[in-house]
Amino acid sequence: MIKINLITGFLGSGKTTFIKKYATYLLQQGMNIGILENDFGAVNVDAMLLQDILGDHCTLEMVAGGCDADCHRRRFKTKLIAMGMCGYDCVLVEPSGIFDMDEFFDALHESPLDRWYEIGNVITIVDADLEQTLSESSRYLLASQVAQAGALLYSHVQEVSSEKLISTKNYVDQSFEILHTEKKPTPSITIEKNWDDLTDADFKAILSSGYHSADYAKLWFDDKKTYDSLYFMNMDFTEEFLKESCTKILNDPACGKVFRIKGFQKLSDGSWISLNVTHQKTEIQPIPNGQAILIVIGEGLNQAAIEGYWGKSNI
Repeated sequence: MIKINLITGFLGSGKTTFIKKYATYLLQQGMNIGILENDFGAVNVDAMLLQDILGDHCTLEMVAGGCDADCHRRRFKTKLIAMGMCGYDCVLVEPSGIFDMDEFFDALHESPLDRWYEIGNVITIVDADLEQTLSESSRYLLASQVAQAGALLYSHVQEVSSEKLISTKNYVDQSFEILHTEKKPTPSITIEKNWDDLTDADFKAILSSGYHSADYAKLWFDDKKTYDSLYFMNMDFTEEFLKESCTKILNDPACGKVFRIKGFQKLSDGSWISLNVTHQKTEIQPIPNGQAILIVIGEGLNQAAIEGYWGKSNI
């Protein structure tokens, strides 16, 4: 059976960065792997950041959102059926940070997926500099992702103080209260180190970490009403303007509660940059190619207010 790994984590936690490192390790072990990007929005930006690891033994598929929940689940299952015929040793699933864990487990217990796939590991990424003012629904998603993880990895540990890391860990622990579970979930392994220092032993431990079937109270919410994503195409901004405007949008209550701004921009010299901005950090990096798009993700977004910074070019 094909081993399937779920790499999950809240918005901007670093899932794509980890997948590049994890997939590289698996390729070095001689595995044929497939990566399935299962995004919340209608356009998948993170997939473009994985292009440099693709080849004969590593391929990428995408399930875009932008539809109702039932449609999205059908697309997810259909894509896994197609991938099940490709001879992979391992499939890595990266969902959006806005992801109901039940969708993954329910799909894998349906025919024919239950005959083709074996759930290997659930790996949850938590930003060491996690925002600690999440809404009830966002905190529930965070807690449910950690509760079922076999491996819990904290990202950007090297960028925060030991006091901040402890504060984040306490916030995660306290978030379990919203699950109303009798037993505190405990991952098989927890890693708190710079990912550049991950060793073969670390990856072997992650690869055998498994997952947990947590028993907790389900919090119902309509993600289409709770979470928004706005898309801005073919904008002509300088790198400096992007930094300034993204910071303003993130901190302007009139724009709504913005979690993350991500995308690509082509500069005047013809080069491309990737953009990933949260309240905690701004990451801008050169990339070989891109798509001229910026995506704003958050709760209760005010389209008109955001257009006041960028103008009207959204889809």
